[in-house]
Amino acid sequence: MNLLGVDFGTTSLKARLFDENGKVLCTESARYELITEGEYVEFPAERFFDLFLEVLDRISSSYRIDALSVDTQGETMIMLDKDGKPLMNAIIWLDNRASSQAKEIEERFTVRGIYELTGQAEIPAGYPAPKILWLRENRPGIFKRTAHYVLLEDYIVYRLTGRFAASRSLYSSSLLMNVRTGGYIPEMLDFLGIDESQLSVLCESGDLIGEYNGIKVSASALDQIAAVTGAGVVKKGLVCEMTGTSLAVSTLTDRFPDWHEGLTVSAFYVRRGLYCLLMWAPTAGAALEWFKSNFCAGMDYDEINELAGKASEGSDGVVCIPHLCGTVMPENEPDMRGVFFGLTLKHGLPQFIRAIMESVSYTIMEFLEYISSDAQEIRSLGGGSRSRLWCEIKSSVTGRKVVTLKETETACLGSAIFAGIGAGAYGSSASAAAVAVETDCVFERPQGNYPKLYREYREKEKLAKEIYKK
Repeated sequence: MNLLGVDFGTTSLKARLFDENGKVLCTESARYELITEGEYVEFPAERFFDLFLEVLDRISSSYRIDALSVDTQGETMIMLDKDGKPLMNAIIWLDNRASSQAKEIEERFTVRGIYELTGQAEIPAGYPAPKILWLRENRPGIFKRTAHYVLLEDYIVYRLTGRFAASRSLYSSSLLMNVRTGGYIPEMLDFLGIDESQLSVLCESGDLIGEYNGIKVSASALDQIAAVTGAGVVKKGLVCEMTGTSLAVSTLTDRFPDWHEGLTVSAFYVRRGLYCLLMWAPTAGAALEWFKSNFCAGMDYDEINELAGKASEGSDGVVCIPHLCGTVMPENEPDMRGVFFGLTLKHGLPQFIRAIMESVSYTIMEFLEYISSDAQEIRSLGGGSRSRLWCEIKSSVTGRKVVTLKETETACLGSAIFAGIGAGAYGSSASAAAVAVETDCVFERPQGNYPKLYREYREKEKLAKEIYKK
C-alpha cells in the first residue's frame, strides 16, 4: 500500500509517498508567499487547494496512491459560505489582528479557565476563537454569511471528500475544543456567537473520512503532533527535540498537568487520555546561523562543526546565552537578549561556536527539568541533528541517549502513518512506528563536567535576565 503524507507549513508544502515500511517512493513540494500588511497575514484559501492538487497530480502521474492524510500549520482559519466557497482570504496563524479580542476572551474565561478547558496556557491573537470574535466585531457581513469555519486541514479534506471533518489534535489550539473530552465548548461557542453546526465534526487522527478519486482520505493532526508521530514518539518515555531555526521539545503524557501560576506549557490533544507537552524557544539554529553569517564568512556547516570540535568541554570558559529574540518558556521574557560571558584574549571562533551549541543543549535540559521528564531517550530532528558534535553535546548535557532518524521529514511520515491507519495498513500509531520509523545514529556520551557547567549556565542566565529587566 502506498501512503501519501502531506505537510502544509507556513510558506511551503511538502509531500512524500511512502510504502508501508516507511520507504520513500517520491517527494514533491511547492512554495508560496504570504500576504502581509501590518498585523494582517493572509493567503487565498483556494490557492492552498490548487497547490495541493498540483503536487498530488505530479505524484499520481508516476505512482499509485492508495491513501493520504494532510497535516497543517495549526491555527490558519478559513470562512466558507453555504456553498463551501471562501468568503475572504485565509487568516494565517501568524496574524495578530485579534489581540483585543484575545483579551476579551481572557477577561471572560481567565487564563486558568482556558487552560482547564483547552490545555492552552496562553490566549494568543492568532488562535481561531479570537479571530471569530474579531470577524463578528469588525466584519459583521462576513460573520453573518459564514456557514462553516474551518482550519486548513479540514478545508483540504472538505475539498477532497465533501465532508466537514477534522482531527481533534488540530483543534487543540483553537480554544474551541475541550481537550479532556474531545468535544466543542458550548460556553465558548455562545460567547463567540456561533453554533456547532458551523464547525467540522471532530474525529481521531487516523480516522477514515472519505475518498478522492479512489484514494482513501484520513484525518491527520496538528503539524507538531504529526512530526512527533513520524519520529516514533508514540508513547510515554521518549522525547522529541527539533533544533531548526527555533527549538521545539515535545513529550507525551497521560496525566493532564495541574495548573499553577506562571504555567507556560500547553497540553495538546493526541488521542483521548494522551497529551503532548510542547516547549519552544525562538532561537536555536538561528543563533548559530547568525554567528556563521556575521563572523564565519564563506564557511559551510562542516567547517563550522570542525572548528567547534577544537574547543574543549565547556568551551574553555565561554558561556553563551542564546536568547537573541527573547524567551517564551519557561518564562516569557521578550526583552531578554543574547550574551557571551567569560571572554579572554585566548578565545576565538571554536569557543564561540561550541558555546552556542552548548547553550541550546542547556535549554533542552532546562525544558526537560521544567516538565519533570524522566525520559531516557531523545529523538533528534531538524538541521541540528545533522551535526554529530551537537548530538554528542546534547547527550552529555542531558544525560540521555540521543537518536537521529533516517527520515528527516517526520511530519510527512506522521501523516502517512495516519493515512495507513485509516486505510487499514496499520492497527495503531505504535504498530506503524515499529515498522515505518527507522533510527539512524545513536549518541550516548558520558556527562563529564556538564552537570556543573549546566548549573553555572543557569546562574549566568539568571544574571542576564536581571540585566535586561532593568
